[in-house]
Amino acid sequence: MPESVQETVRAHLDHGGACLDKGKYDDAIADYTKAIALDPNVALAYTNRGLAYESKGAFDRAIADYDKAIALDPNDALAYYNRGVAYGRKGRVDRAIADFTKAIALDPNDATAYFNRGVAYAEKGEVDRAIADFTKAIALDPNDANAYYNRGIAYGKKGDKDQAIADFRKALEINPSDQDAKNNLKRLGVTP
Repeated sequence: MPESVQETVRAHLDHGGACLDKGKYDDAIADYTKAIALDPNVALAYTNRGLAYESKGAFDRAIADYDKAIALDPNDALAYYNRGVAYGRKGRVDRAIADFTKAIALDPNDATAYFNRGVAYAEKGEVDRAIADFTKAIALDPNDANAYYNRGIAYGKKGDKDQAIADFRKALEINPSDQDAKNNLKRLGVTP
């Protein structure tokens, strides 16, 4: 591929990324589509366009783009992760868990993949698995208030009040404005 075409593809990817960051999803989709038209073998263009579609709530279109990205690059952990998020938002929890598991296998240091898989396990009522994933997410990112909060919820479901309280307190330590953590502490009879 000529250097000028590669430069144009890169420019569309970069501009699409800037649009995505600003919430200009239609502009991002247009840029990624142009990049794909110039070089249909750029997995990142499909992954990023999928993210733009997902941000607009077009989950089926997002999943189709993630499928294409994965077909082009089966080791693209981000494409699996993003597809897992899209499946989760569609309520297809088992598919989400499968994709988060693949993303973790490809990138075992991705705290967000563990966190989101924990959320999916919690939705299925698999509390112990959820706790294990939240714990791993916390080990990888000890400043993730959401991981502590969600693990607190899971411990509460198990009846482990003391651990739930400890996690809600830690979530509040990290994020003092976490009203949900405050409310859960009050519900457990503890002053935040």
